[in-house]
Amino acid sequence: MPRLSEVIAALDALWPPERAEGWDAVGTVCGDPDAEIDRVLFAVDPVREIADEALELGARLIVTHHPLYLRGTTTVAADTFKGKVVHTLIKHDIALHVAHTNADTADPGVSDALAGALDLRVTGPLVPDPTDPAGRRGLGRVCELDHPETLAAFAARAAARLPATAQGIRLAGDPEALVRTVAVSGGSGDSLFDAVRAAGVDAFLTADLRHHPASEAVQHSPLGLVDAAHWATEWPWCEQAAAQLDALSDRHGWDLRVHVSKQVTDPWTTHHSSGAPN
Repeated sequence: MPRLSEVIAALDALWPPERAEGWDAVGTVCGDPDAEIDRVLFAVDPVREIADEALELGARLIVTHHPLYLRGTTTVAADTFKGKVVHTLIKHDIALHVAHTNADTADPGVSDALAGALDLRVTGPLVPDPTDPAGRRGLGRVCELDHPETLAAFAARAAARLPATAQGIRLAGDPEALVRTVAVSGGSGDSLFDAVRAAGVDAFLTADLRHHPASEAVQHSPLGLVDAAHWATEWPWCEQAAAQLDALSDRHGWDLRVHVSKQVTDPWTTHHSSGAPN
């Protein structure tokens, strides 16, 4: 079995921590570098339910997309919910490693996984990484559909292909407009409207679209907006990342058992609507 330090080195090669945004908190949160790792669990959120799942599985390493302490902390006391996660992990010798914005811009990255879940053909990054001479890394992806379809049909495709959440899929724009090209960005994407408009795509699929940016976007152009739950747009990365680690395990002869959590850790649990348009 490999040691934690060996597995982390392999993960850092996939998602170099130096490529994370300066405000981000990526890397190993806890874990003994010399501990042996035989089972790994991938998830979006480092919450109590995921720690409990790792304990039940016997996983020795959890890899999440979202950081545990994004804004830092002065305590890991067990009477706080994040501190309880830390105590659970350390008590049971479970390591936690985070790949966040360094996984967003990777090749392949979070938005490649999102495009793959929707069976879209990626043509390039939405916001290219200027340090990548190959032009493959960057934030978001510009994609093509194999065959044009209406915006309503594309939204239905997203609803069918992405994990189900209470929010479901929200749509802005003409439902009958034809969609041939799409920009996608896993996670919060309403800071990318300028890049989306510059790309000249027919629709933009992302999450967490706020009222004012979305309103301005649909007034600015006929761009169709497809807004999914944040968790749902990033969960496909867990399957992609798990497959990448599986391939590394085979290459190194590690015989790791790699799992993807299917627990829905999106914070929204129910949706009520009265008289809203369909």
